[in-house]
Amino acid sequence: MSAIIGDVIDDAVTREVPALLTDAGELALRWFRADPATLGELDKGGPGGYDPVTEADRAVEHLLRTGLARLFPEDRIVGEEAGATGPGTSGRTWMIDPIDGTKAFVSGMPLWGTLLGLFEGDEPVAGWLHQPYLRETFGAVNGEGWLDGPRGRARLRTRPTTSLADAVMYSTHPSMFAAGEEAAAFARISGRVRLQRFGGDCYSYGMLALGQVDLVVESALQPYDIAALIPIVRAAGGVVTDRRGATPSGGGFVIAAATPELHARALESINASG
Repeated sequence: MSAIIGDVIDDAVTREVPALLTDAGELALRWFRADPATLGELDKGGPGGYDPVTEADRAVEHLLRTGLARLFPEDRIVGEEAGATGPGTSGRTWMIDPIDGTKAFVSGMPLWGTLLGLFEGDEPVAGWLHQPYLRETFGAVNGEGWLDGPRGRARLRTRPTTSLADAVMYSTHPSMFAAGEEAAAFARISGRVRLQRFGGDCYSYGMLALGQVDLVVESALQPYDIAALIPIVRAAGGVVTDRRGATPSGGGFVIAAATPELHARALESINASG
């Protein structure tokens, strides 16, 4: 492991964090496919319409916050449900999305995940996507990426697709693209790919890193929706940016592609005028 993260916390990152995620996943499964009345589901609403939060979201975030604060007391912790805590004197920030894909979660679909990302300053250096029902964890630390699952550990590697005409593209839902120019941009690229599919939330990025799909194009993301996924896509050889080609740490409109060539063609299509 390189010195980007540093020797002092190497063991905690490689050993303790995956164990913490396993505990979080077991906690989330207490609510998954259970009686809907036990979810404590609330609609946060907002510009995107229905935006549920459940007891599982809150409990998982609390578990992760507590564990991270114990392991890294000088770090800043930012989560979807409870905002920012911790002194941040180390220069490190942890970003938590306790259940990315809550709509899938409350629908009984297993394509949700717990996301945990680590920044050194403004640079995303590590990320994890944990899907406990499928017993899978996608991870990346300092440029090395892997999938731990029922078949053991596999290296993450995107496939070599360079043409939009050959690409399989995923997006969570077309309604995430704002009416007008943004929806038009999405329509342009949608019309050029070989296959377009919807759903998946964070899991689509895992499939991109595993070489199963070629493109993920989404919008209206929050920082905690993408922070953990940037290192995973990059470690697999992919490219992930916003519409300007910059690191999408702040969320928004995100394009993740299997290769630099495919990414360049996707950006060109999305940003084309007319």
